[in-house]
Amino acid sequence: MPSLDLLLVTIIGLAAGVLAGRVVSEHGYGVPGDIVVGIVGALIGGWVFGVVVGVVAWGLVGELITALVGAVILLWLLRLVVPAKG
Repeated sequence: MPSLDLLLVTIIGLAAGVLAGRVVSEHGYGVPGDIVVGIVGALIGGWVFGVVVGVVAWGLVGELITALVGAVILLWLLRLVVPAKG
């Protein structure tokens, strides 16, 4: 993977992770956590859109939407497994 692609994946992952953290729990998980949530979310979102729905996202906006939806799904599943403290 060329370094520019790696940088783009990291930036999209960070943006998706930050947005998903705000949507699901009204706060983020720090830069490293947001990046991980966003990148794993992009994998989940790619699978959901590609296999389940049959749609493939193109372009920067499509990739960001895919990553955001996957990250929200990931955080929702994590909240089911690990309930919030308090």
